[in-house]
Amino acid sequence: MTFYQHWRNLPAKAWRWPNFSPAEIACRGTGKLLLNEDALDKLQELRVTLGKPLIVTSAYRSPEHNRKVGGAKGSKHLEGSAFDISMANHDPASFIAAARKAGFKGIGTYPRSNFVHIDTGPARSWGESFPARASSFAPDQAPTREHLAESRTLKGSGAAGIGTIGAAGVEVVQSALAEAQDAILPLLPYLDGLRWIFVALALAGIAVTIHARLDDWKRGRR
Repeated sequence: MTFYQHWRNLPAKAWRWPNFSPAEIACRGTGKLLLNEDALDKLQELRVTLGKPLIVTSAYRSPEHNRKVGGAKGSKHLEGSAFDISMANHDPASFIAAARKAGFKGIGTYPRSNFVHIDTGPARSWGESFPARASSFAPDQAPTREHLAESRTLKGSGAAGIGTIGAAGVEVVQSALAEAQDAILPLLPYLDGLRWIFVALALAGIAVTIHARLDDWKRGRR
C-alpha cells in the first residue's frame, strides 16, 4: 500500500485501473489517498464482470474524515479496502453475487440509502435486505433522435412544411414578376401551376402526418 497526501500527487504511471480515477478512490473530505492495489484489482475485476459503471460513493477515508462522518473505528475504509457502491444502476442481488465472486467478503446492505458496502476483510454481512425489484434494468436504448429520423410523422410534417413554404415562395415570386416588365408576364400562368403543385404537396404531407398519428395511437405507441 502507498499513501499520498493528495490524490493529485499520484504519478500518472502508478495508476492502472482504467474504469476508475484517483479522485473517485481518494478521501472525499481531505483528498488523501491510500493506494490498496489488491482491493483496487478486485474492484476493477468486478467492474469488468458487471459490464457497467460502478458509482463509488465512498472509498478510502482518512482518520479525521472517518470520525467526521461517524464511521466505525476499525472501518475497512481506513485501509483503502472498502468501497460503497450506489445501486442506482445495478440489481443488488446480482451485484452482491458478482462482488463475492471477485473476492469481496464483507458485504453491508443499505437499502434506505441505496448502496452496498463491499470490502476485502473477513467474511461477514450486515444490514437490511433490499426490496425485490420487478425486473432487471433494461439495456441502454439508442437516442430518440435516431428513431425520429425514420418517423412517418416527421416525414409527413416535413413534406407539409416544404409544400407550404414552396407555395408561399412561388406566390411571392409571382407577385414580384407581375410588377416587372411586360416581357416576362407570359411566365405567370406556369408559376401559378407550380404554386398549386406545392399546395397539393402540403396537403398530402398533412394527410400522411394525420394518418401516421392515428396509426401510432391505435398501436399504443404514444
